[in-house]
Amino acid sequence: MTAEHDGVRDLLAAWAFGALEPAERRTVPLHLAECDDCAAEAERLRETVRLLDGPSGNGSGRRPAADILSAALRTRPAAPRVAAHAAPYAAAVAGLRALLPELEGRWSTPVVHDWDVHATVAHLLAADEHLVRLLGLDTRLPPTRVPAGTHWGEAWNLRTGEIIDREHGRTPGETAGDWAAQADALLAAPEAHDPELAARPVTLMGARLPIADHYVARAFEAWIHTDDIGRALGLAVPPPPAEHLGQLVRLAVRILGMALGTQAPPVLFSVTGAEQWVLGSEDEPVRAELALDPVDFCLLVGGRYTPDEVPKDTTGDAAAVRNVLESAASLAWL
Repeated sequence: MTAEHDGVRDLLAAWAFGALEPAERRTVPLHLAECDDCAAEAERLRETVRLLDGPSGNGSGRRPAADILSAALRTRPAAPRVAAHAAPYAAAVAGLRALLPELEGRWSTPVVHDWDVHATVAHLLAADEHLVRLLGLDTRLPPTRVPAGTHWGEAWNLRTGEIIDREHGRTPGETAGDWAAQADALLAAPEAHDPELAARPVTLMGARLPIADHYVARAFEAWIHTDDIGRALGLAVPPPPAEHLGQLVRLAVRILGMALGTQAPPVLFSVTGAEQWVLGSEDEPVRAELALDPVDFCLLVGGRYTPDEVPKDTTGDAAAVRNVLESAASLAWL
């Protein structure tokens, strides 16, 4: 795929909603006239928009879907208010905020796992809490009842259960308000603005990484769950901007490399529009090649694709490729 193809693919949702920037309104139609794959995807998205917006006038009293997407796109420039490592989280928070008005009356819609929309936002409140406490910030949540010393994965799930139970006893507006306030605290923290402060390594979610990487991890989770909510409600949520998506991909590749270790059969891994990495042993020849779309790779790492389902291009040792895909899918904690 060419850089032009990848760039247009990222704009298809905006094109379907009529939310392209003026400079993009000529580029996209020209590409669609030459690319059958993108033209088919564009038509599918446009049909989705027609279904979402309904008959002319919309009669529902709710804003048309195009307005929602436009609001989400307009909020993206807010990211530069923080340092580069926190910009993806700022954009992901802005994206979910843009969807909040559409959740009225739909909070009980099933989303993912056994969560409804309300529980999904409650989960984000619980998930962000870990970094909030680590940075010494005030949280809106009571102390946990999870015993000290509990393995981080089990503690993560137990704390989510605690908070979801608590939030289901409150109004969705209260839950969303506390999530937004806690996200604002993270974005106002000195570590969100100072790369030197954010370079300090800390242990969170079982990984010792710089605080900057933990901000990227928070962005990853906020985007994944915003996408989950959008799918549940029939609303197309744009992927992160290319520069933010690249940060998510690079962090996921680093963690995947650590999970695979240096004894795994080496695979040359590439993500469309990004660099290449050799995953596994560096002491023997590459046994296979694996290429994934960046959004698909993030969805695999986020547990939204299985190794069999994710679209991929492969050559070489099928077992070595399978090992990488299964390791990537096993990283999912979302």
